[in-house]
Amino acid sequence: MTMAENAGMTSADRIAELQGAALLDALERLDPLSPEAHSLDVNTLADALNPRDLRKDDFRRLLNALVRLASRAPAFDLSKVDPARFASLVASASRAQLESVVSDRLLRERVLDEIFARMGAHIRPERARDLQAVVHWRLSGGVGEGGYDRYETAISHGSCTVSREMHGRPRVTITIAPADFFRLITHQATPAVLFVTGRIKVKGDLAFAAGLIGFFDLPHPV
Repeated sequence: MTMAENAGMTSADRIAELQGAALLDALERLDPLSPEAHSLDVNTLADALNPRDLRKDDFRRLLNALVRLASRAPAFDLSKVDPARFASLVASASRAQLESVVSDRLLRERVLDEIFARMGAHIRPERARDLQAVVHWRLSGGVGEGGYDRYETAISHGSCTVSREMHGRPRVTITIAPADFFRLITHQATPAVLFVTGRIKVKGDLAFAAGLIGFFDLPHPV
Protein backbone atom coordinates (compact mmCIF):
# COMPACT_ATOMS: atom_id res chain seq x y z
CA MET A 1 0.00 0.00 0.00
CA THR A 2 1.38 3.43 -0.96
CA MET A 3 1.59 6.36 1.47
CA ALA A 4 -1.13 8.13 -0.52
CA GLU A 5 -3.44 5.12 -0.26
CA ASN A 6 -2.77 4.83 3.47
CA ALA A 7 -3.47 8.54 3.98
CA GLY A 8 -6.83 8.14 2.28
CA MET A 9 -7.94 5.30 4.55
CA THR A 10 -10.34 5.93 7.39
CA SER A 11 -9.81 4.50 10.89
CA ALA A 12 -12.50 1.92 10.10
CA ASP A 13 -10.61 0.92 6.94
CA ARG A 14 -7.43 0.40 8.96
CA ILE A 15 -9.21 -1.75 11.53
CA ALA A 16 -10.82 -3.82 8.76
CA GLU A 17 -7.35 -4.49 7.30
CA LEU A 18 -6.10 -6.05 10.55
CA GLN A 19 -5.95 -9.78 11.19
CA GLY A 20 -5.83 -12.08 14.20
CA ALA A 21 -4.57 -10.75 17.52
CA ALA A 22 -4.04 -7.24 16.12
CA LEU A 23 -7.71 -7.05 15.12
CA LEU A 24 -8.77 -8.44 18.49
CA ASP A 25 -6.75 -5.74 20.30
CA ALA A 26 -8.35 -3.05 18.12
CA LEU A 27 -11.86 -4.34 18.83
CA GLU A 28 -11.24 -4.29 22.57
CA ARG A 29 -10.16 -0.64 22.36
CA LEU A 30 -12.95 0.42 20.01
CA ASP A 31 -15.53 2.89 21.32
CA PRO A 32 -18.98 1.44 20.42
CA LEU A 33 -20.33 4.98 19.89
CA SER A 34 -17.54 6.02 17.54
CA PRO A 35 -18.02 6.52 13.78
CA GLU A 36 -15.48 3.74 13.22
CA ALA A 37 -17.66 1.23 15.09
CA HIS A 38 -20.69 2.08 12.99
CA SER A 39 -18.67 1.73 9.76
CA LEU A 40 -17.51 -1.82 10.44
CA ASP A 41 -19.29 -4.95 9.26
CA VAL A 42 -19.41 -7.76 11.82
CA ASN A 43 -19.31 -10.46 9.11
CA THR A 44 -16.15 -8.97 7.58
CA LEU A 45 -14.58 -9.04 11.04
CA ALA A 46 -15.68 -12.65 11.54
CA ASP A 47 -13.94 -13.60 8.29
CA ALA A 48 -10.70 -11.99 9.49
CA LEU A 49 -10.60 -13.86 12.79
CA ASN A 50 -9.68 -17.53 12.72
CA PRO A 51 -9.71 -19.08 16.22
CA ARG A 52 -6.87 -21.37 15.14
CA ASP A 53 -4.63 -18.29 14.98
CA LEU A 54 -5.61 -17.15 18.47
CA ARG A 55 -4.48 -18.20 21.93
CA LYS A 56 -6.63 -20.16 24.38
CA ASP A 57 -8.35 -17.13 25.97
CA ASP A 58 -8.46 -15.01 22.80
CA PHE A 59 -11.66 -16.56 21.46
CA ARG A 60 -13.37 -15.62 24.72
CA ARG A 61 -11.92 -12.12 24.41
CA LEU A 62 -13.27 -11.86 20.86
CA LEU A 63 -16.81 -12.82 21.83
CA ASN A 64 -16.70 -10.55 24.86
CA ALA A 65 -15.54 -7.67 22.66
CA LEU A 66 -18.46 -8.22 20.27
CA VAL A 67 -20.95 -8.43 23.15
CA ARG A 68 -19.56 -5.19 24.64
CA LEU A 69 -19.78 -3.38 21.31
CA ALA A 70 -23.30 -4.72 20.69
CA SER A 71 -24.50 -3.08 23.93
CA ARG A 72 -24.24 0.30 22.16
CA ALA A 73 -23.88 -0.69 18.50
CA PRO A 74 -26.50 -3.38 17.65
CA ALA A 75 -24.79 -4.17 14.34
CA PHE A 76 -22.17 -6.10 16.38
CA ASP A 77 -24.73 -8.42 17.98
CA LEU A 78 -23.96 -12.12 17.54
CA SER A 79 -27.35 -12.54 15.88
CA LYS A 80 -26.03 -10.40 12.99
CA VAL A 81 -23.26 -12.89 12.21
CA ASP A 82 -24.15 -14.98 9.16
CA PRO A 83 -25.11 -18.54 10.27
CA ALA A 84 -22.36 -20.24 8.24
CA ARG A 85 -19.74 -17.80 9.52
CA PHE A 86 -20.92 -18.27 13.10
CA ALA A 87 -20.72 -22.05 12.64
CA SER A 88 -17.19 -21.67 11.23
CA LEU A 89 -16.04 -19.62 14.22
CA VAL A 90 -17.34 -22.22 16.66
CA ALA A 91 -16.12 -25.19 14.61
CA SER A 92 -12.61 -23.71 14.26
CA ALA A 93 -12.22 -23.11 17.99
CA SER A 94 -10.28 -25.66 20.01
CA ARG A 95 -11.86 -27.43 22.96
CA ALA A 96 -9.66 -25.34 25.28
CA GLN A 97 -10.96 -22.15 23.63
CA LEU A 98 -14.57 -23.32 23.96
CA GLU A 99 -14.00 -24.26 27.61
CA SER A 100 -12.61 -20.76 28.18
CA VAL A 101 -15.81 -19.28 26.71
CA VAL A 102 -18.16 -21.36 28.87
CA SER A 103 -16.14 -20.60 32.01
CA ASP A 104 -17.37 -16.99 31.68
CA ARG A 105 -20.91 -17.20 33.08
CA LEU A 106 -22.42 -14.24 31.23
CA LEU A 107 -20.73 -15.09 27.93
CA ARG A 108 -21.73 -18.75 28.24
CA GLU A 109 -25.37 -17.70 28.61
CA ARG A 110 -25.16 -15.27 25.70
CA VAL A 111 -23.63 -17.84 23.33
CA LEU A 112 -25.99 -20.64 24.34
CA ASP A 113 -29.00 -18.32 23.99
CA GLU A 114 -27.83 -17.37 20.50
CA ILE A 115 -27.33 -20.98 19.42
CA PHE A 116 -30.73 -22.11 20.69
CA ALA A 117 -32.41 -19.12 19.06
CA ARG A 118 -30.83 -20.19 15.76
CA MET A 119 -32.08 -23.75 16.26
CA GLY A 120 -35.60 -22.36 16.44
CA ALA A 121 -35.03 -20.59 13.14
CA HIS A 122 -33.52 -23.62 11.39
CA ILE A 123 -36.23 -26.23 11.81
CA ARG A 124 -37.01 -28.13 8.59
CA PRO A 125 -40.79 -27.68 8.21
CA GLU A 126 -41.13 -30.38 5.55
CA ARG A 127 -39.54 -32.98 7.85
CA ALA A 128 -41.18 -31.86 11.08
CA ARG A 129 -44.70 -31.08 9.84
CA ASP A 130 -46.18 -34.22 11.45
CA LEU A 131 -43.95 -34.14 14.53
CA GLN A 132 -45.07 -33.22 18.02
CA ALA A 133 -42.20 -33.47 20.47
CA VAL A 134 -40.67 -31.65 23.42
CA VAL A 135 -36.93 -31.90 24.04
CA HIS A 136 -35.29 -30.86 27.29
CA TRP A 137 -31.61 -29.96 27.12
CA ARG A 138 -29.35 -29.96 30.18
CA LEU A 139 -25.99 -28.23 29.65
CA SER A 140 -23.55 -29.24 32.39
CA GLY A 141 -21.52 -26.75 34.40
CA GLY A 142 -24.39 -24.26 34.61
CA VAL A 143 -25.96 -22.33 37.47
CA GLY A 144 -29.49 -23.74 37.32
CA GLU A 145 -31.08 -26.60 39.20
CA GLY A 146 -28.64 -29.47 39.63
CA GLY A 147 -25.81 -27.46 38.07
CA TYR A 148 -27.30 -27.30 34.57
CA ASP A 149 -28.36 -24.61 32.14
CA ARG A 150 -31.69 -25.82 30.80
CA TYR A 151 -33.45 -25.21 27.50
CA GLU A 152 -36.64 -26.58 26.04
CA THR A 153 -37.24 -27.01 22.32
CA ALA A 154 -40.86 -27.75 21.42
CA ILE A 155 -41.45 -28.96 17.87
CA SER A 156 -45.02 -28.78 16.60
CA HIS A 157 -46.45 -28.83 13.05
CA GLY A 158 -43.18 -27.79 11.39
CA SER A 159 -42.19 -25.04 13.79
CA CYS A 160 -39.89 -24.95 16.80
CA THR A 161 -40.10 -22.73 19.86
CA VAL A 162 -37.29 -22.34 22.39
CA SER A 163 -37.67 -21.52 26.06
CA ARG A 164 -35.58 -21.39 29.21
CA GLU A 165 -38.61 -22.67 31.09
CA MET A 166 -39.59 -26.35 31.07
CA HIS A 167 -43.27 -26.29 30.10
CA GLY A 168 -43.93 -29.62 28.41
CA ARG A 169 -43.42 -33.29 29.13
CA PRO A 170 -40.24 -34.26 27.26
CA ARG A 171 -40.06 -37.03 24.73
CA VAL A 172 -36.36 -36.98 25.46
CA THR A 173 -33.99 -35.27 27.90
CA ILE A 174 -30.45 -34.72 26.65
CA THR A 175 -27.53 -34.01 28.99
CA ILE A 176 -24.33 -32.74 27.39
CA ALA A 177 -21.34 -30.50 28.12
CA PRO A 178 -21.44 -27.15 26.28
CA ALA A 179 -18.22 -27.82 24.34
CA ASP A 180 -19.66 -31.10 23.02
CA PHE A 181 -22.96 -29.39 22.24
CA PHE A 182 -21.04 -26.83 20.14
CA ARG A 183 -19.36 -29.69 18.26
CA LEU A 184 -22.71 -31.39 17.70
CA ILE A 185 -24.51 -28.40 16.21
CA THR A 186 -21.57 -27.50 13.93
CA HIS A 187 -21.36 -31.03 12.47
CA GLN A 188 -18.03 -31.79 14.18
CA ALA A 189 -19.52 -34.77 16.02
CA THR A 190 -22.57 -37.01 15.65
CA PRO A 191 -25.03 -38.00 18.38
CA ALA A 192 -23.98 -41.64 17.94
CA VAL A 193 -20.28 -40.93 18.52
CA LEU A 194 -21.01 -38.72 21.53
CA PHE A 195 -23.32 -41.40 22.95
CA VAL A 196 -20.89 -44.32 22.66
CA THR A 197 -18.07 -42.23 24.16
CA GLY A 198 -20.24 -41.21 27.11
CA ARG A 199 -20.25 -37.52 26.23
CA ILE A 200 -24.01 -37.34 25.81
CA LYS A 201 -26.66 -38.88 28.02
CA VAL A 202 -30.19 -39.50 26.79
CA LYS A 203 -33.29 -40.23 28.83
CA GLY A 204 -36.38 -41.22 26.89
CA ASP A 205 -36.80 -42.12 23.23
CA LEU A 206 -33.29 -43.08 22.08
CA ALA A 207 -34.26 -43.58 18.43
CA PHE A 208 -35.84 -40.13 18.26
CA ALA A 209 -32.79 -38.55 19.92
CA ALA A 210 -30.47 -40.20 17.39
CA GLY A 211 -32.30 -38.53 14.49
CA LEU A 212 -33.15 -35.25 16.20
CA ILE A 213 -30.52 -33.12 14.46
CA GLY A 214 -31.96 -34.22 11.12
CA PHE A 215 -35.05 -32.13 11.78
CA PHE A 216 -32.89 -29.01 11.69
CA ASP A 217 -31.07 -27.38 8.79
CA LEU A 218 -28.06 -26.39 10.85
CA PRO A 219 -25.46 -24.50 8.80
CA HIS A 220 -22.20 -26.15 7.87
CA PRO A 221 -18.97 -24.23 8.51
CA VAL A 222 -17.67 -22.45 5.41
